[in-house]
Amino acid sequence: MLGDENLEIIYTLVKFQDLELKPRAAEKIRGFFAKEYEDSELLHNHKGDQVIYKYPRVQYKIIKGITMLCGIEEGASLVANIGLDTELMILDGKPLHTFQREIINGKRNFGLIDYYIEYKFVTPWLALNQKNNKTYDDASDMEKEEVLKRIIVGNIISLAKGLGYTIEKQIYTWINLKQCPVMFKNIKMRGFIGTFKVNFMIPDYLGIGKSVSRGFGTIIRS
Repeated sequence: MLGDENLEIIYTLVKFQDLELKPRAAEKIRGFFAKEYEDSELLHNHKGDQVIYKYPRVQYKIIKGITMLCGIEEGASLVANIGLDTELMILDGKPLHTFQREIINGKRNFGLIDYYIEYKFVTPWLALNQKNNKTYDDASDMEKEEVLKRIIVGNIISLAKGLGYTIEKQIYTWINLKQCPVMFKNIKMRGFIGTFKVNFMIPDYLGIGKSVSRGFGTIIRS
């Protein structure tokens, strides 16, 4: 059963089925579309030279070799149009033709629920920043789990706030995660992969944590 106060998100997912790329190319896909649609702030999260600090309405992902764009709310129709119109991308000067595209759109439920859903990170979750990195390093193994649980809850609260959804009840979570190495902007970082359960409904292929527009922290129902 959904919670009393539940939000419906306008949602579009475009899959470029015939583009087989490595996950790190998501940043290049983002750069291509940001240049192609440079007047659209939703595609690059910049207003002039200023970064727009809000939950990204358009997210770029490469999962199991498949290039995807996920758009929500005001980004949904933009992503749908990109899916309809795009037959050619140019990455590193190399033309990539695409003829097989799947477009999924509609509304998705979002918000607190009275049961638990298990989610799986299909791309590494970037949980740690300068502030909580030391806290995590200094913690015992048991405490590390609690640190990550608090961060997941915090990420979900930030996501909800970014979509105008007010959380009025407690979020509970269980995790089963392990560390993995991640290269981000040529810097070696720690990511996490695995599963978690939470009493909160999130549409598949949205991201939580840092750099979700570049595909990190993408989740699906496990």
